[in-house]
Amino acid sequence: MAESRSSSASRHETRERIVEVAGRLLREQGPHAVTTRAVAHAAGMQAPTIYRFFDDKDALLDAVAEHVFTTYVAGKARADEQGDPVADLRAGWDMHIDFALTNPAVFSMLTDPHRGTASPAAAAGLQVLRARVHRVAAAGRLRVGERRAVELVHAAGTGAALALLSVPPQDRDLGLADAMYEAVTHAILTDVPPLSAGDATAAALRAAAPELPMLSDAERALLSEWLGRTDDNPTGNTPRPR
Repeated sequence: MAESRSSSASRHETRERIVEVAGRLLREQGPHAVTTRAVAHAAGMQAPTIYRFFDDKDALLDAVAEHVFTTYVAGKARADEQGDPVADLRAGWDMHIDFALTNPAVFSMLTDPHRGTASPAAAAGLQVLRARVHRVAAAGRLRVGERRAVELVHAAGTGAALALLSVPPQDRDLGLADAMYEAVTHAILTDVPPLSAGDATAAALRAAAPELPMLSDAERALLSEWLGRTDDNPTGNTPRPR
């Protein structure tokens, strides 16, 4: 049993070593430098060893991207809950753009729809964004539904990062990311004070509804249905019959 545990630990360490070395090559030289021969040489092992852990180069690249992004998401989650939910949302945006510009190869791989891989780290990152947006809604600062806000911020952040990465570093206008953030927040956030707007109040209630202990499941569902109508009719005006 002890020998089995030792063997398992050894395999884990070897796999981590391969991913670490491949990650360094990816960061310093790009995806084309991550070959089994180059990784094996840099890791001080024979090339066939790589195939004991990864079927091919794409599988190795996927593992590297997942490792790098998992580390980033963990740090992003720890940076949450600084007090002001709107400030936290902005901090998350800045971290997202900074990660993309610092890790262009990994970011491009994770956002490539043709790779066809589901990234647990990307899903965890999206959950961090959902949590941030939920806190903004609970503070009464959201003028749209939480799902729409998350989708808008996610799409805008990814688009801004890819647009910057498409330009040589010396020609990038970093103000583009700031302008994109301002445009998105103008669409999803209310001005201060928020309670003068009925849609912001409804957004705050919608955020709090799942956590109200005095409501039954049926009552929560009914409240959510009522509040959901504010997304379809944000003005609160009664539609006129046609």
